[in-house]
Amino acid sequence: MHPPQRSTVASELLTVALFCAFLFFFGLNAFGLVGADEPRYAQVAREMLGRRDWVTPVLGGQAWLEKPVLYYWQAMAAYALFGVRDWAARIPSALDASVMLAAVFLFFRRFRPGSQLDAALVTASSAAVIGFARAAATDMPLAAMLTIALLAWFAWFEAGRRLHLALFYFFLALAALAKGPVAITLAAIVILAFALSGRDLLPARRSLWLPGMLLFCLVALPWYVLVQLRNPEFARVFLLEHNLARFATNLYRHHQPFWYYAPVLLLSLVPWTVIAIFAAIAAVRPGLPETRAATSHASFSRFLLIWGVVPVVFFSLSQSKLPGYILPAVPAWAMLAVEQMRGRSRLHPALLLLHSAVAAGLLVPALLAPALILRAGAAPAVVWTAVFFAAFLFAGMALTLLKRGLAVLRFVTLVPVILAVAVLLRLAGPTLDQALSARTVARDLASFDSHQLPIAVFHASRETEYGLAFYRNQRVERYERAQVPRGEHLLVAPAGSSAELNALLAPRRLSRLGALDAQQLEYFWVQAAEAAHSNVPAPGGPLHHHP
Repeated sequence: MHPPQRSTVASELLTVALFCAFLFFFGLNAFGLVGADEPRYAQVAREMLGRRDWVTPVLGGQAWLEKPVLYYWQAMAAYALFGVRDWAARIPSALDASVMLAAVFLFFRRFRPGSQLDAALVTASSAAVIGFARAAATDMPLAAMLTIALLAWFAWFEAGRRLHLALFYFFLALAALAKGPVAITLAAIVILAFALSGRDLLPARRSLWLPGMLLFCLVALPWYVLVQLRNPEFARVFLLEHNLARFATNLYRHHQPFWYYAPVLLLSLVPWTVIAIFAAIAAVRPGLPETRAATSHASFSRFLLIWGVVPVVFFSLSQSKLPGYILPAVPAWAMLAVEQMRGRSRLHPALLLLHSAVAAGLLVPALLAPALILRAGAAPAVVWTAVFFAAFLFAGMALTLLKRGLAVLRFVTLVPVILAVAVLLRLAGPTLDQALSARTVARDLASFDSHQLPIAVFHASRETEYGLAFYRNQRVERYERAQVPRGEHLLVAPAGSSAELNALLAPRRLSRLGALDAQQLEYFWVQAAEAAHSNVPAPGGPLHHHP
């Protein structure tokens, strides 16, 4: 095969960049930060930037030592460039995913020429990659850095250049700064298992390269040493509680059954699930390679299969399970699918039909997303519209694939992905904002409060608590922790809490300001304790201006 022309490579890189721009960056502001982790991590980065402290993660003025620092550094840089905004907090993950895809492209261009565009776009369009590339969290920084590190290791294994091994140690150090020792553990298990599967431990032993290990220490260790010196409790909190205890116990209440990651993986690989499963089966078929190219193909497929399985098995053994834990496995499965498709022109028609059904089926949950988020029944017209469009798309994909084969597989599969992302951003974004994000709550409160009053929550979710802390940039007190502000303040509580709050706060006056039905929350103004005891009414009404 002739090497690709420069113009072709440039156009392919431009294609990858455009897909990254749409899949990862476009519409980052379509809905506010959701869950507990997104606003919490975003606020930690803001407080670190405000304190000009690049060492100790801080939340609510207190050291927050659950995670390492790479995401926070990236978010601080994004804030410095774009200001403190929720979409800016998501830029690090989007950028890391883009860098990961550039590495996938360059690796395949060097070692699997002709497949580089397929590899980059299949990886980019996997559901989990799209989802976590849009999240203000540490999952994508870990997955991206570990992916680049393992690709660099296999490049060294195949080409023998020490530069690749140096890159392995450099990006492994960044992965350790992204989420800690789990990066080293996963990389070590993958490399050792690959060596054992080939009945040759020499590659694993030769990987222990002293200059590379020194490079790792130079990149990763300074922060760990500094944060430990400034925070003597770091080793206990981070290593013992948030690594060992999180793995060995259900301390953080994320228990799931052992088989939990089987369906999570299948959903993570959509729309490429069928192709990835076929690729895994093809990779384990017995056969004796007869050429150097065949040997390289078999070795890389075996490496990718081991890489794709190790995080799934490892975290299945953990007592604490969250979907993002197995994100480092997803790029391996995507690349395995591409590797096994190389040189093929056809697949069994049943596989193509099943693949078309999975890909086209993306439109159904995308169109029904608002109803699913609100847990309300969708109107029959909406359901039938979703089914009609999915069926129409399925028919078009199936006929095209059956007629033209794998040459158009990437193109026809990306069509429903693009449509589904666009529909989700357009239809589900506003619903997510209303139903799951504290951004809407903060906007409502701002319409009542011109004084940036202290704020508290009562029996509200952690998601609401951390979200308000970010969007109002305030410490949020919690009544259940006996953190009842003595001064005048705002209060967010579940709908129907008025009687309980009046009894709890008496003789202080409580005024209902409004509600957010989508989240079943109510907003209150609470009188200062001193004003209540002196029986002096607050001047000008509850908030000194119109409610």
